[in-house]
Amino acid sequence: MSEQVPRYPLESVDRTLSLLRLLADRREVSLADVRGHLGVGQSTAHRLLAMLVYRGFAVQDPGTRRYRPGPAFAELGRAADAGLDLVGTARPHLVALAGETGETVHLGALVRTEVHYLDVLESASTLRVASRAGQTRPAHATSIGKAMLAALDDDAVRALYPGGRLPARTARTVTELDALLAELRRSRTRGYARNRGEVESGVCSVGVAISHPTRGLLGGLSVATPEARWSAAIEREHVAALQRAEGLLLAELR
Repeated sequence: MSEQVPRYPLESVDRTLSLLRLLADRREVSLADVRGHLGVGQSTAHRLLAMLVYRGFAVQDPGTRRYRPGPAFAELGRAADAGLDLVGTARPHLVALAGETGETVHLGALVRTEVHYLDVLESASTLRVASRAGQTRPAHATSIGKAMLAALDDDAVRALYPGGRLPARTARTVTELDALLAELRRSRTRGYARNRGEVESGVCSVGVAISHPTRGLLGGLSVATPEARWSAAIEREHVAALQRAEGLLLAELR
């Protein structure tokens, strides 16, 4: 960090940045902590924290009323880590995954409530799931999105959906936040997320998150299959292939 004070400092910006550093360093703060650290009154501290919550940089525990870093911190981390070149590193593993499963495989990143598809290898089968490269889909309706949401805690997910209602893509899409949270808990227990016709009718998929031990959530992988070819046995095979690919990719990123 630079030791030189800017020629024309902006106190409000400085307070906000100091508060972000406080959240990053302590991982959990109270309103009194913020007042003491910034030397401001109760109402100023409350307004600053309310704006961070609104923008996703903080979440408030409804029980303790304390504040923790929100999902926007992870987004900044991914942006700062752009030199990592996740797409380039993941590409050989995506190729191997596509060859092993014979289906369309995706690499994506979570940006608030959307999955941004970074790279795709499309199945060679005549009946196949089409590429979504460069496109976005709602995270709550996709297996790759649910896998990445499951890497967050419930409070962070609630902060992403303040209204509690989720847009429907098909008749199978989960549209209630409580139902999504229950599904994310099941995904954490299983170790993967699934989608059966929730984002597109006739498409099934399974997904896993790419969670680095120090860099946090980097993205996700999924295998998408036409429902006509889906079975419980196929799902198990695809999950095993995904988890192998995830493990190999994380080993490279360490």
